Amino acid sequence: MSDLTCMIQGCQGRIYSPAGSQHVCKEHFLSFLTWRRRKGPQMFVHYAGLTMEQRDPVAAEWSKTVSIIEAPSGSAPKS
Repeated sequence: MSDLTCMIQGCQGRIYSPAGSQHVCKEHFLSFLTWRRRKGPQMFVHYAGLTMEQRDPVAAEWSKTVSIIEAPSGSAPKS
């Protein structure tokens, strides 16, 4: 499982949940849920009835709307 990465290119977050047949970090997972919620309640019913491979186009559509979520760094420069 150590070779799994977030499906969002450039994201280095730890894997949290599947998104279709791929995986996302916790921050992107929450973003995915929010995006699906905004699509309406029918999106949750539709998505729940899909197989992992059938979910890929939905996850791909969502992934076009997000950007990399930067992890907070412990050594921020002080001014």
